[in-house]
Amino acid sequence: MHRTRRLLTRPWVLGVLVTSLVAVAVGLYWFQPWQLVVNETVQEDLPAAAPVSPSAPLTSPPSPSASAAPAAPAEVAGGTLISHEHRTTGTVRILRAADGSLVLRLENLDTSSGPDVHVWLTDAPVKPGKDGWAVFDDGKHVDAGKLKGNKGNQNYPLPAGTDLTAYTSVSLWCDRFDVSFGAAELTPEAV
Repeated sequence: MHRTRRLLTRPWVLGVLVTSLVAVAVGLYWFQPWQLVVNETVQEDLPAAAPVSPSAPLTSPPSPSASAAPAAPAEVAGGTLISHEHRTTGTVRILRAADGSLVLRLENLDTSSGPDVHVWLTDAPVKPGKDGWAVFDDGKHVDAGKLKGNKGNQNYPLPAGTDLTAYTSVSLWCDRFDVSFGAAELTPEAV
């Protein structure tokens, strides 16, 4: 006991202890290892579409036969997620609502949580295996937002004016470590 107390009073030992504690704290913050066992499921409904109703003068009351019915959003592109850095499954759909807005939708998503994972619409090719881990930040991308949860069905509105012909894939991109958790090649749908 006396020997331990004497050792702790030496400046170099105290410096090593403080440096070690700081290194552990920084490592825990940076890597957030608990994210590997934390699951967050998000279940969002299909995006609402603008109602489609017959043209009628604004002054006339709506008739029961002319009730507004919501139009289903049209799928303009889609793809299946493949795994990269972490096991990832699910599908991606790009939907166009009746008002022309675009929504990127993840369905049946199942991946790992991460410290800073974003949903990116990109122009990069989807490559299987380790070759595809780091290609998505090499070209153009649109950040649709931070991943809401690592499981479930989620909607990400795309900015107005997004030109879908300029993008060929979607990546679940970990910004902290510059790596793709998973990605999907987009195939245009015939609508």
